[in-house]
Amino acid sequence: MKFLTLLAVIFFLLSTIQLSAQNADDILGTWMTGEGKGKVKIEKINNKYFGKIVWLRDPNGPDGLPKKDKNNPDPSKRSTTLMGYTVLKNFVFDEDEWEDGTIYDPDNGKNYSCVMTLVDKNTLHVRGYIGISLIGRTQTWKRTN
Repeated sequence: MKFLTLLAVIFFLLSTIQLSAQNADDILGTWMTGEGKGKVKIEKINNKYFGKIVWLRDPNGPDGLPKKDKNNPDPSKRSTTLMGYTVLKNFVFDEDEWEDGTIYDPDNGKNYSCVMTLVDKNTLHVRGYIGISLIGRTQTWKRTN
């Protein structure tokens, strides 16, 4: 009897783990950034995940023209419009997170290593860091329609 109870508990735990397992494509969709300044659409291209800016709270600069990537360290890219700019690059899914990618911060023109973790179907933790992930900053992004 104890064996059957133990077997039932093990089966229940394994089925619960399977239900909570994430699919690599669960991250696909449009996400509002942590500060609410923009929306990023995450797409899959050749088994890697990329995200581009699809909406900006303030899409135009003081001159009334679309905002440009004015802080980019490469002068040849400073005239690139931020709308449509790819800010998440080359992520791969590994068990429960998307890793080995980079995130670009147009506010300072810097690229950071990045890891993303899906908390639930509508909440994404995006952690940019330099060197090791302990030294970095995490934003919480929310899925949008």
